[in-house]
Amino acid sequence: MLRSTDRWLVLIMSSLIFGTAHAQSPAQTTGTVVIVPASGEVKHPNDEARATFMVEEQDKDKATAASRANQKMKQGLEILRREDPQALLQTRGYYTYPVYPEDQLRQPGKPRQPSAWRVGQYLEMTTTNLSALSNTVAAAQRVLALNGLHFGLTEATTKTLDEKRIATAYGNLTDRIAAIAKTMGRNPSDAVIETVDFEASGAYAPQEAHAQKTMRAAVADTMQVEEPSFEPGETTATMRVVGKVKFK
Repeated sequence: MLRSTDRWLVLIMSSLIFGTAHAQSPAQTTGTVVIVPASGEVKHPNDEARATFMVEEQDKDKATAASRANQKMKQGLEILRREDPQALLQTRGYYTYPVYPEDQLRQPGKPRQPSAWRVGQYLEMTTTNLSALSNTVAAAQRVLALNGLHFGLTEATTKTLDEKRIATAYGNLTDRIAAIAKTMGRNPSDAVIETVDFEASGAYAPQEAHAQKTMRAAVADTMQVEEPSFEPGETTATMRVVGKVKFK
């Protein structure tokens, strides 16, 4: 028969053995839900350019200013059509407004008299002929001013790039799920993807580059312009994705 001291010793040893075994047992992960963020990134050389040209004329006579602006725009259109027949051209932003002398005093009840009229117009050119872009722009700059230039991707390339970034993001998601399952001591096949949230609830909003502020420029019709230097660069498309995963 065990003495009182021996019984206490047996109880203590049993508690230690049970506690050690319980501490070493793996945590139960059945039914565990894991939120897994991932992302994908792809790059592609820009294959489209959008150039904005402008013309602006000023004269005391409104009709004279308008005629000169109209003539230069017509010449610019002819040059661009000749240099890049496949380019898409679109005119916009025709404006006419009076110019008042800075030292003219305002007189109550009397409208101010303009000292001149300013007439201008914008022209947008979209092209995929990047190899000839420098020459095309230089030719147009004999009569038009280059107001802005933006490189990007064509619609077809954008669609292809979108498909690639989706595949890349989803691939990264599955890789991370496999790594998490391994860390938890589970088989990746035990992970069931319940929800896939591409773009993380619409947080992604690509921002288009804006054209620079309008700058006035006057170029003689017969003046030769040295070709500018352009580097189209590349576009990087990213996608964020969040997966809700539950382990069997």
